[in-house]
Amino acid sequence: MNFIVIISDTLRRDHLGCYGNDWISTPNIDRFASKSLIFDRAYSGSFATVPHRRDVMTGRFTVSYTPWAPLSPDEVVLAQTLGDAGYVSMMICDCPHILENGYHYDRGFTGFEWIRGQETDRWKTDARVREDACDPAKLRGPDTLLPTHRRNTADWRLESDRFAARTMSAACEWLELNRKQDDFFLYIDTFDPHEPWDAPQWYVDMYDPGYTGQVVDYPRYWHTDYLTDAELKHCRALYAAEVTMVDRWVGRVFEKIEDLGLLDDTVVIFTSDHGFLLGEHGLIGKALIGETLTYVTLYEEINHVPFIVHRPDGARGRTNAIVQPMDIMPTILDAAGIAVPETVHGKSFDRVLRGEATYFRDFAVSSPFLGRGWVPATVVRDNWACILYPKSGGQVGSDRNVDGVEKDLGGLEETRDMLFDLAESAAQERSVADERPEVVERLRRDFVGFLTEVGTAKELVEQWEGNSAGR
Repeated sequence: MNFIVIISDTLRRDHLGCYGNDWISTPNIDRFASKSLIFDRAYSGSFATVPHRRDVMTGRFTVSYTPWAPLSPDEVVLAQTLGDAGYVSMMICDCPHILENGYHYDRGFTGFEWIRGQETDRWKTDARVREDACDPAKLRGPDTLLPTHRRNTADWRLESDRFAARTMSAACEWLELNRKQDDFFLYIDTFDPHEPWDAPQWYVDMYDPGYTGQVVDYPRYWHTDYLTDAELKHCRALYAAEVTMVDRWVGRVFEKIEDLGLLDDTVVIFTSDHGFLLGEHGLIGKALIGETLTYVTLYEEINHVPFIVHRPDGARGRTNAIVQPMDIMPTILDAAGIAVPETVHGKSFDRVLRGEATYFRDFAVSSPFLGRGWVPATVVRDNWACILYPKSGGQVGSDRNVDGVEKDLGGLEETRDMLFDLAESAAQERSVADERPEVVERLRRDFVGFLTEVGTAKELVEQWEGNSAGR
């Protein structure tokens, strides 16, 4: 059995046709989904980019013990475990954060190719920098992150210059050259549709034709009142354009898999790490970044992710089984007939893929690193989504989360537990925590039990036991 994992960073599930979207063009992902099993209840685990990849590669809920950080040399990882069993493994990646600055998430792979230039990647030093088409005050990192990206992309002329295009083209070439390997594991990781949004203009015109205002292609993570209605609408169009561009190029990989006759003996997983707020809840982004980094609630738009799996001779259609990133490693090893290491927190959902089970997890847990300050943790069970806070904030400190840049952590104005009935309102507009305290406490017990089960430090677990302090 071969395995291909494709991660598209910051891809919202509700922006794909197979998850009900009716205004964004995603025919290739939808076509792949029609031949696969669509998971309707997949959730983020460790938040955000780097912690998520650590979950995938170690099979662990990593924010229970580490923040956004390099991969430790002693952690048992998927690629190495497969390699020890004779697999050839390859990473093809344009997500900079897991490879830059000694993060070494390529560890264990037989080979890796880094498609250079995304966001913070310290790649080119030319003086040429594409000019911003808007007020710098509306952009994130106008003096730091953006100049690096603008410099790296100054020579772009064609759609094929874009990162998703280069990454997926490299994956297709690797598949052609390695199609006859006895057993292989291909890991493909594209940062798109993560901002800066830089799809070709014709994709943007599909969703907001004739726009002549400021182009906020790398918006400041903040309350949306700094944007005009037209600018916010155009932000949504820029993001939708990136989603369509990703669809076009990941479609090339799906086609190549079929053309090479690999679909009959290859498990293919397509997913994302988290979504992005585009005006919902009055916010744009996935945190608040001003003088400090402040975490926001992991609402459904962020936490509920696409997860589509093709298993040869496996189930097709849809499933309500709850899955999370830490379950990918044990599932792959299980399907390959390889013993799952004792270090793994996740569980294999291969029986779901085979059509032998419809139920998997009782609940999902998602959170940034638990060891710093007022961190919102999310527990999803049945129709409930519960946002929980620890009893005290402790030392706030700093973190590299969200973009790899060291930032002081800010305190929250409101840290009261929230409970949303997703059956009543998927938009999570009204908390019913005061009306259903017994549900909040049940989900808090679930969360504390899970943290204990995965070996979280006692002093951290104690912060979540009993009622939160609330402010």
